[in-house]
Amino acid sequence: MAHHHTSRTGRRAALALLTLSLLAAPLADAGLFRRSSSSSGESQRAPDGEFILLSGGPALREWEDLRRPDHRHDRWWGNFIRPARARIQALQKEYGPNVQITWLVYRPGYVTRATEDGDPLISWIESVRDKYRVRLVWIDSGEDVIRYLNSGQNRRRNKVALFEYYGHSNRHAFMFDYSNDISGASTAWLHERDLGKIRRSAFDRDAECRSYGCHTGESMSRVWREATGVRMWGAMGKTDYSDPLNPKISPGGFWKY
Repeated sequence: MAHHHTSRTGRRAALALLTLSLLAAPLADAGLFRRSSSSSGESQRAPDGEFILLSGGPALREWEDLRRPDHRHDRWWGNFIRPARARIQALQKEYGPNVQITWLVYRPGYVTRATEDGDPLISWIESVRDKYRVRLVWIDSGEDVIRYLNSGQNRRRNKVALFEYYGHSNRHAFMFDYSNDISGASTAWLHERDLGKIRRSAFDRDAECRSYGCHTGESMSRVWREATGVRMWGAMGKTDYSDPLNPKISPGGFWKY
């Protein structure tokens, strides 16, 4: 009897092709994309200002494997990349390819996960930048996020019109490296106590803000509004990235600002 097996190199190549296909998959009609396109199919005029998407980093599988099977949730490296990429596509479909989009990504998390997986994750993320011609800004800390929100590209004239976060969080902070550097903990974050460093003048008064991290609506959303003057929708309860095109509230939770 002949025995067939796939080599480690073959399995890795197949996984790489699957990952790239997921990153490039057609956009689903998901609840994540709240803006509706023009019925005529023409792009609408984009609001003045900058759209900012922020992606935190993934957990390492070595830490996730220590959890009970029913507690393992952050397995795919692209959980916080794929929805941001899909949001970029939706915004460009809505407003045209020249809409101003800046994508902030926590780089250290993808460097360590790339080492663990043996895949060129940084290059894959940069390929999304190149395909959609958006501005990609690598960040290392919450201070980097605050610095960009305050200054950006001529922030005095170019206000933030939209801000969205994809990543781990708790009720008080965005946690960029949860279970990446240390199992079950974070060493890089944007905490609500630091939100007062954000200039209120950085945001358009009608800016839309939303966090797709867990529990943000339980405290951080309130502090965000007090600090910036604009509301941020956040989750009461956990969020679910099992469908990366449509991160949603877990059963029993709801959105709040």
